[in-house]
Amino acid sequence: MARRRWRPLLLLAVTAACSTAACVDGRSAPAASTGAAIELLRTPGDSTLRDDPVSRAVRRGRAILRDTPDSLPHNVGSTLRCVSCHLDDGTRAFAMPWVGVFGRFPQYRSRSGKVARLENRINDCIRRSLNGTALAFESDDMRDIVAYMSWLSKGVVSGRRDYGSGIDSLAPLVPDTARGRVAYVSACARCHGPNGEGIKAATPALSGAPLWGEHSFNIGSGMARVRVMAAFMRRNMPFDTPRTLTDQTAFDIAGYLAAQPRPDFADKARDWPNGDPPPDVAYATAAGKKAPR
Repeated sequence: MARRRWRPLLLLAVTAACSTAACVDGRSAPAASTGAAIELLRTPGDSTLRDDPVSRAVRRGRAILRDTPDSLPHNVGSTLRCVSCHLDDGTRAFAMPWVGVFGRFPQYRSRSGKVARLENRINDCIRRSLNGTALAFESDDMRDIVAYMSWLSKGVVSGRRDYGSGIDSLAPLVPDTARGRVAYVSACARCHGPNGEGIKAATPALSGAPLWGEHSFNIGSGMARVRVMAAFMRRNMPFDTPRTLTDQTAFDIAGYLAAQPRPDFADKARDWPNGDPPPDVAYATAAGKKAPR
């Protein structure tokens, strides 16, 4: 099967700007033109969806991922949506897209030390990034979410990580949290609030998600790691002028955000049971090793 190509998203102006990780709902208007193209991975397109059970499941799965707190009020503990980080409904390159993810599971996950199903990975995000409780594997909600990810992955070679998967990597830099605070105030607070509380706009597309505090992602989330957060910001933020932050500024803001209070994750001591945490994990585990700074 042919490898997927990407297509650049046409860039339109928005009336408000978001400026750091976990910024906006994935349905948000595209960024204003800055010369830095936003890349969307090719997907089957809505014209392939019919009025049949599978198509209805795909549509409902996408709706859950777009409006997660409203769709799963008993499972979501934050005010984040799945598409707050998986931008453009999980189709944007280097914003943790879901395109192709269906064919990459089961896979070994060092954080759990086990081979995980896609449902395990989805629940990891719900428990950590949404600070919530897991869905039952056989629930309609889980089946519909998986149906959407399966539909997005049609035509992608199974088991292969194609261009745009995951998050763009950055060479690690030492963050300066004092500089990060200044950069946050000037570039991020207008959308995410002066205290990281998020700003809820009348139009969900222009709402900024909370970046710390009780309504944000918890300490066990991948986005709580400095390197992950910096790489996400460097590629995707500010929302109206993406890819205009320097590597150092992205690390400075990420370091500042990582130092702010956020919900705990009760099971964090069980992470990386083989004692192999990434270097930017901020907590010790029962395996007896703490990631070096």
